[in-house]
Amino acid sequence: MSNVQIESDIKVTEKAAKQITLIRKENGIPEHFGLRVGVKGGGCSGLSYTMGFDENPKEGDTVIEERSVRLYVDGKSLFYLMGTELDFSDGLNGRGFVFNNPNAVKTCGCGSSFGV
Repeated sequence: MSNVQIESDIKVTEKAAKQITLIRKENGIPEHFGLRVGVKGGGCSGLSYTMGFDENPKEGDTVIEERSVRLYVDGKSLFYLMGTELDFSDGLNGRGFVFNNPNAVKTCGCGSSFGV
């Protein structure tokens, strides 16, 4: 069964929460879907971030409620994402979600992969 966290292991900024809500509405994704965030092997620094909507948590997932956003995170990914802040940037360097991860000891130039 999934584990619901009272205190967030992953923070979601206001900008990121607004963008997630906008994406959900623009794509007709029902409100009860959660945002699955995780990591997978690959990328120029060893690990890369993943995101996508999922209707229900999977066995062993941690469910995090932050700023009206429900996150689903598998156990392996949570290990690498503890303390991470999910933000959204629309600045000069590009537009997209940004993972501010205190566990990353190296990152690639594009910011989509990291190493621990």
